[in-house]
Amino acid sequence: MHAVDLFARAASKDRRGQPLAERMRPATLAEYVGQEQLLGPGRWLRRALERRDLTSLIFWGPPGTGKTTLGRLLAAETGAAFVALSAVMAGVKEVREAVAEAGVRRDTRGERTLLFIDEIHRFNKAQQDALLPHVEAGTVILVGATTENPSFEVNAPLLSRAKVVVLKPLSEAELRTIVDRALADGERGLGREDLDCPDEIREQLAREARGDARRALSTLEAAAATATPGADGRRRIDGKAVEEALQRKTLVYDKAGDEHYAVVSAFIKSMRGSDPDAAVYWMARMLEAGEDPLFVLRRMVIFAAEDVGNADPNALRVAMAATDAVRFVGLPEGYLPMSQAAIYLAVAPKSNTSLTTYAAARRDVEEFGALPVPSRLRNASTALGKSLGFGQGYQYPHNFEGHYVVEDYLPEKLRGRRYYEPSRSGRECDIAAYLATLRKREK
Repeated sequence: MHAVDLFARAASKDRRGQPLAERMRPATLAEYVGQEQLLGPGRWLRRALERRDLTSLIFWGPPGTGKTTLGRLLAAETGAAFVALSAVMAGVKEVREAVAEAGVRRDTRGERTLLFIDEIHRFNKAQQDALLPHVEAGTVILVGATTENPSFEVNAPLLSRAKVVVLKPLSEAELRTIVDRALADGERGLGREDLDCPDEIREQLAREARGDARRALSTLEAAAATATPGADGRRRIDGKAVEEALQRKTLVYDKAGDEHYAVVSAFIKSMRGSDPDAAVYWMARMLEAGEDPLFVLRRMVIFAAEDVGNADPNALRVAMAATDAVRFVGLPEGYLPMSQAAIYLAVAPKSNTSLTTYAAARRDVEEFGALPVPSRLRNASTALGKSLGFGQGYQYPHNFEGHYVVEDYLPEKLRGRRYYEPSRSGRECDIAAYLATLRKREK
């Protein structure tokens, strides 16, 4: 079922029994905290609101950054009905019902409808396609909210009809404003509860919220519920109450979502940048958030070949040994060989020639196709092969001094190609010198 929220009425409702985060939801844009890059003076969304000229939008941002609140406020500021659907609960049937009612609202009262779809990334292709004609026709102004990258989670046709708006995590200063407001508000907040919440505790609440207003207010509410009276009779919120309310820091890390790829990217770039501290930090972020250790180990095995390569051939051995060790000893002890491997890979000399060499060879494969194998390199394993001259003229390197003989092993069309150019890093310095010696003999 969907809900029509005529926001002007929402503020006047009896909010007793609602969570603090819901009670403190801003009722006007003046109360809205954060997202100055969108709503500050002269910013495009502010200008659009002032003109009452609203188009379909996709709000992309972490939890607790005000996506739903902003959707409601946009409806209120532009005089539109606010219709909310959750992609977790709704399907095509609910979308069609909401759109039909929006059409009636437009045709009978001349009223626009802002259709807000929370977690729009959870709609499948058919559900997203069902929105297209109604967004195109202007029957609804679509505002979707997602914590996932819309480029991957929202269909291209729908994405082309909506502007993506990026919401940022709230700063500690902004979260402190929200906490202070909740403690002072006697109507919707905790202002009547005679609470003593020192500055350092307010700062802790803002810091531990990690950019999430809902988390800040939920933690405050839980801490206030367990606060004990002091000598003056006032209930004091202290650090212990906050820790109990938090229980454990919830790391923002969705194993199937955009934050997942951001943390993995930071992990790889830290190793590539030879920073063992950052590499182990990002690895710990993944593991403490519940990532599968084998996923992290696979990334390290790939990194050992792609970014270290023959500058230090032991890197691949270390990554594989860590994989075996984790399988053998399990967790949490397995984190130790993983940490050892991440440190080793970060401080190892770097070379990406495994990548560049393969990429260069692949380009010629794609351009020239399946060029014939030279006859002398073919095995004469059958009478027919011998009759065709297979293997004739092949020079066996072990029969020559230094186990090397000048020979062309590429197809005739590619003779002289150089795919592998050793770096001047680590073990590849020796490889470069050795190849230079061999190539002198070719002249």
